[in-house]
Amino acid sequence: MVDQPGVGIYPEYWEADVVLRDGGTAHLRPISPADAEALQAFHASQSQASIYMRFFSFKPKLSGKELRRFTEVDHVDRVAFVITIGGEILGIGRYDRLEDPSEAEVAFNISDAHQGRGIGSILLEHLAAAARENGIRRFTAEVLPDNRKMLMVFADAGYDLKRHFDDGVVSVEFNVDPTEKSRGVMESREHRAEARSVRDLLAPSSVAVIGASRKWGTIGYQLLEHIIEGGFTGPVYAVNPEAFELAGMLSFSRISEVPGPVQLAIIAVPYAEVAKVVDDCAAAGVKGIVVATAGFAEDGERGLANQHELVRRARANGMRVIGPESLGILNTHPAVALNASMAPSMPRRGVLGLFSQSAAIGVSLYAAASRRRLGLSSFLSAGNRADVSGNDVMQFWEDDPDTAAVGLYLESIGNPRKFSRLARRLSRSKPVIVAKSDVTGLRLPPGHEVRTTQAPAAALDAMMRQAGVIRVETIEELMDVAQIVSSQALPKGPSIAVYSNSVAFGKVVADSAGTHGLDVDRIETGVDLDAGMSLALPALRASLQATLADEAVHAVVAALLPARGLTVEALAAVLSECAAEAGKPVVAAFSGILDPSILVEGLLGGDGGQPLSLPCYSNPGTAVAALAAVVRYAHWLDRDQGMFVEPEGCDAEGTREELDRLLAAVTGEKLVRLDAGAAAGLLARYGIAVLPSLGFGTEDEAVEAAGHLGWPVVLKTTDPALRHRLDLGGVRLDIQDPASLRLNIAQMRRALEPFGSPSLEVQAMAPVGQACTFRAIEDPLLGPVVSFGLAGDAVNLLDDWAHRVPPLSSADLHDFIRAPHAARKLFGYQGLPAVDTAALEDLASRLARLKDEHPEIALVEFNPVLAGPSGAKILAAEVWIGNAAQRTDSARRAMRG
Repeated sequence: MVDQPGVGIYPEYWEADVVLRDGGTAHLRPISPADAEALQAFHASQSQASIYMRFFSFKPKLSGKELRRFTEVDHVDRVAFVITIGGEILGIGRYDRLEDPSEAEVAFNISDAHQGRGIGSILLEHLAAAARENGIRRFTAEVLPDNRKMLMVFADAGYDLKRHFDDGVVSVEFNVDPTEKSRGVMESREHRAEARSVRDLLAPSSVAVIGASRKWGTIGYQLLEHIIEGGFTGPVYAVNPEAFELAGMLSFSRISEVPGPVQLAIIAVPYAEVAKVVDDCAAAGVKGIVVATAGFAEDGERGLANQHELVRRARANGMRVIGPESLGILNTHPAVALNASMAPSMPRRGVLGLFSQSAAIGVSLYAAASRRRLGLSSFLSAGNRADVSGNDVMQFWEDDPDTAAVGLYLESIGNPRKFSRLARRLSRSKPVIVAKSDVTGLRLPPGHEVRTTQAPAAALDAMMRQAGVIRVETIEELMDVAQIVSSQALPKGPSIAVYSNSVAFGKVVADSAGTHGLDVDRIETGVDLDAGMSLALPALRASLQATLADEAVHAVVAALLPARGLTVEALAAVLSECAAEAGKPVVAAFSGILDPSILVEGLLGGDGGQPLSLPCYSNPGTAVAALAAVVRYAHWLDRDQGMFVEPEGCDAEGTREELDRLLAAVTGEKLVRLDAGAAAGLLARYGIAVLPSLGFGTEDEAVEAAGHLGWPVVLKTTDPALRHRLDLGGVRLDIQDPASLRLNIAQMRRALEPFGSPSLEVQAMAPVGQACTFRAIEDPLLGPVVSFGLAGDAVNLLDDWAHRVPPLSSADLHDFIRAPHAARKLFGYQGLPAVDTAALEDLASRLARLKDEHPEIALVEFNPVLAGPSGAKILAAEVWIGNAAQRTDSARRAMRG
């Protein structure tokens, strides 16, 4: 933050780059006194009608007093934001706190030239976020009835509006806390804007290659050549100050000399020249840039600073950035035909969208798809992912009719909460396959600057499973799955038939299918493939058609060894034909073929001009594993995802006020552990009850405390390492009367002397049950993470935790409690009664809601929670609080690198 004379401390962290409705970018920031001249120019450019709508009268010029009032704000009681492009103000939004400190009046003024770009709704979102931060809960506004555009901004925001008409003015008021509807509105607008911005990059009307070269082998030469040879349908311009002619066409020394508008610029100039070229692109009105130039990451801190500055300049001038160090982009649609990449030729047209980050991974991903003859709809290499990310591309793919399945290789995730939200939505309509390193989120690849996670390693994978993502380890595994989802119907269930021309081989494949969770309905080995083509192929076709017609069979794995007189192509054509007729997936594994010229990996079965549609593998285990992953996805897709229902009795506002009070004296990143009473009081606001306990000094005090709590009681130490350890003498149960309590106190104190004589407490005796534990943390990368396990060795030694990222649907809660391996103990293990899992789900729901709504709560741990046949009791709760950092997915739209 920067202190400005005469005004409040400038909140730099409120600044944000935003995507406008038409896909362009702009910069949003708090207003400052230095904006007085720009504000006057903005006002002077407005029409009389717009000025009248804002001020209820016409004033051609703002007075000095008005300029000072509008630009000198304290950023607490008076807040104002401006949205700018290239330093020009496009819109202003402000609030002023009223006599009631929980209310503020809000007002907007949007440039006539930029109305309709969604500026008002973005300003409202950021003003509401700032207001909540400053303790304001309600906005009011006065709008002239003719100002329909501003009334629509309020009406479309998703808040619960109240309005009334008085003295010729429409008064509007609403609570600024996010609602399910307002979040949905924000996400919908965000989706449309980000999808549009990526669409404009992948389908530009014109392209310029800056740094195009006539020297064979250079990046500039190859990029220009690939765009031209790929058949791009729009104008292509070569920009190089040292060449008059390139690739048979006129070259221009600067982009400003290009005769027509340029929508997309491909930058392949030396590292030191990139910044100047970006400025030139901004001045020329370019809408997006792909930076192929490397060196930013390799240049250490200076390189990262230059990377930040590059993105800042681009966004501030309305441009989006792919890269730096991008391999490029591809769009195979015939109306575009763009190969602005290092790929030597345009790939097959297909329905698979691919995304990668570093150029090296992009090369490997593209090569794997090409080798397997997988058709692509689009491909984008984000390089260092300084701006355009996988989240942006998923927004585009969701609406793209040419894309039916998507694959992403992620080396880092900048905004996992947003990724989870987008992937969950996209997975409902298209399979999402993600390959990620085991250290994704733990270490950063070169050039990527995001936060690292402190959550358990399994938490990120759990988040992906929640979202329906098909998680794989490698590029090859990604392609294994992509072959199926981009060419075959999804299976309706896990039951498969195995076809083989070897009994032994068929049984091996069936055993492998069983270990992957597939149900083998039958093993078909009766078709004699050595009978010759005229007999074998019709017999195979008839048998396979009959099997696929059986409703009990959902998919077929054909594991075939070489047969006399039959080619792989002939077999693949039959398998492909039968799969298409039945609308059920068939995958093939052709094993034992030694001739390297015979293709057995990738898509086959395209005889007669038909598209390649049979997923083929050289290893049946690979085929089975890929099919099993698709079956799991189909099951996720088919199941009821449940509802996001808020549990009753959750007081979010009261909790927020209590946290404000508790954190009043907490500075910096310091964490504070609440005492038992404060923790129990805070948790009670979300309907979470902790079984009370009372400490004591003397035996008489212990007896008095037990009488207050009610007999029988439990005696235990307050030492965190011993308080749950019956074996070490830290707990004594079912104490029925004062005499027994005095005796147990004396015995426990003697037993604990070797541990330093920790203090003791008494607690009401809870019903016997299965000991469980819950934990919730605020992670720098993932945000809120909740964990569940069965207390004791299962979590302490075996790390048998389940993890989820809020918000949790009813289906998420059901799976969460059943996810640990030891969870079978909850359902009548070794003759014990089943516990009340509904009570555990309710507790998990309340804890997840508490953690999701209050990032100031840094850590919550319930250990143990005794779950019995009816209910669950929390015996001990630990709560830590601190000043919260800005989450990666807040209730305001902002672009992040």
